[in-house]
Amino acid sequence: MEESKEIQETVEAVEASTQETAENVEITENAAAEAVVEEKPARKPKREGKGKKRKVETVDAPQSEWKERVVQIRRVTKVVKGGKKLSFRAIVIVGNAKGQVGVGCAKASEVIVAIQKAIAEGRKNLVTVPIFKTTIPHPIVGNSGAGSVMLKPASQGTGVIAGGAVRAVLELAGIENILSKSLGSKSPLNAANATIDALKNLRTFSDVAKNRGLTLSEMLN
Repeated sequence: MEESKEIQETVEAVEASTQETAENVEITENAAAEAVVEEKPARKPKREGKGKKRKVETVDAPQSEWKERVVQIRRVTKVVKGGKKLSFRAIVIVGNAKGQVGVGCAKASEVIVAIQKAIAEGRKNLVTVPIFKTTIPHPIVGNSGAGSVMLKPASQGTGVIAGGAVRAVLELAGIENILSKSLGSKSPLNAANATIDALKNLRTFSDVAKNRGLTLSEMLN
């Protein structure tokens, strides 16, 4: 009887130990499964509008009010010791079409550098033009070297009756109606400088009345 009790107790102990091991195995399996689930990487969110080009907003740079116009580019030579030195001469008209204009002339070994230098010189030599009803106040003749240019006011709708360098100077000065005639040299530089000389010597009615000691109404009457 004692032996049968011992056998039964051992059997019960073995069964209890097997149940504990089974429970431990289930716990470890569940923990491993949870760990595997946690290790799965999260799905990346879908990109909206895949394949569509993104709109890029561009901001336009502010445009300058100054305008440049190249009148002439020539290749010139200078005789030096040992041969001839070649360079380029550029004549550029600079203006804002609001009553200010200038002429620049510069030389350099490259065309682009010559144009840049001429633009800088033109901005240094600006002339203020008195504009009266889209034209000039009175007729005038300008001179520069062998060049001579005559300017006359014109009525509304006439336009700029001029050509070459004279037209470039008048348009960039902001004059819309005018008559002109080149009377001297046909060189673009002389014509442009003669036009600048004429525009520089223009006088307004108020300036003439002030010099005479009169009011504007008294002078006009």
